[in-house]
Amino acid sequence: MQPKHPSDSICIMTDLVLPGETNPLNNLFGGELLARMDRAASIAARRHSRRIVVTASVNHVAFNRAIPLGSVVTIEAKISRTFKTSMEVFIDVWIEDRESGIRTKANEAIYTFVAVDETGRPVEVPVVEPETELEKQRFDAALRRKQLSLVLAGKMNPHDATELKALFIS
Repeated sequence: MQPKHPSDSICIMTDLVLPGETNPLNNLFGGELLARMDRAASIAARRHSRRIVVTASVNHVAFNRAIPLGSVVTIEAKISRTFKTSMEVFIDVWIEDRESGIRTKANEAIYTFVAVDETGRPVEVPVVEPETELEKQRFDAALRRKQLSLVLAGKMNPHDATELKALFIS
């Protein structure tokens, strides 16, 4: 399989926050934002793998800033790293000021998707080759996140988590 650049698989979704999608404080429901992020991430993962993809996990979500009613919200999902059959997708959520047009990062998330065949069995995915400094940082951090997840799930011995150990042992 040919390696791919993260920008080859990006998904950018822009939408408006409507009244039926808000909580009593007139901000976008967190669950609505999670659903939007999942859709964008699944599109990016499918574009990258050219396969059916399923959400394996939601690894991290940071609701750093409320998204008010009427806001223009842009969700950018990009593959940060691939493993054998899985893809880590990093999601940035931006809100646009209605008057100035200035975009501000509001939230972020990290999802993991697995590519599967028509019977639901995992299949290999192309590797991703980061190019920008941010892509390289996210690529490197993805292995640490994967090792941490495996250690916490009891699927990896902490002594084998070389990337994690490197953070603490010089």
